[in-house]
Amino acid sequence: MCKKILIADDEAITRFDIKEQLEDAGYQVVGEAADGFDAIELCRKHRPDLLLLDIKMPLLDGLSAARIIKEENLCHCIIMTTAYSDRDFVEKAGEYGVMGYLVKPMDNSTLIPTIEVALKRSGEIHRLQQESKMKDQRLEDQKLIARAKGFLMEDSHMTEREAYDYMRKFSMDKRKSMREVAELVILNHKNLFE
Repeated sequence: MCKKILIADDEAITRFDIKEQLEDAGYQVVGEAADGFDAIELCRKHRPDLLLLDIKMPLLDGLSAARIIKEENLCHCIIMTTAYSDRDFVEKAGEYGVMGYLVKPMDNSTLIPTIEVALKRSGEIHRLQQESKMKDQRLEDQKLIARAKGFLMEDSHMTEREAYDYMRKFSMDKRKSMREVAELVILNHKNLFE
């Protein structure tokens, strides 16, 4: 699958050069922005796989744009570009979850490998985050189901096994998840005893 890349730089000639390098390497450039505000808007519209984001831009600088883009989860992989190799910029970029930092001018020998490594690393991080979310969700579901079983055992004088079997049968008959069934049992209990 062709990776979608967005370029944000206030210099048109720089955007043109980067776009040419990316397209020659087989990437799809889905948009170009001349400032941080437009970079955010284009990320909202295109949801790129990677954003090349210049630090120094008018209206909204690249670091501020990166923070907003990360907060809104608009792009998982951001590489900052700059003509300045400033330690403060590098530290701030790291705080905002930026996956790479390139000093201009860039050529294929630095741009393309940096993009490939950043995309790979970003994909791994995103996969781990999704796995963690799923584990957290399963744990929450188990807690909810256990609570619902407890209410059924208390309200209907069922054993734990009977309560679980009752919920499971209801889940299959109504084609609802066990979590949804548990939520209904808890809601019913609250309505009965409030």
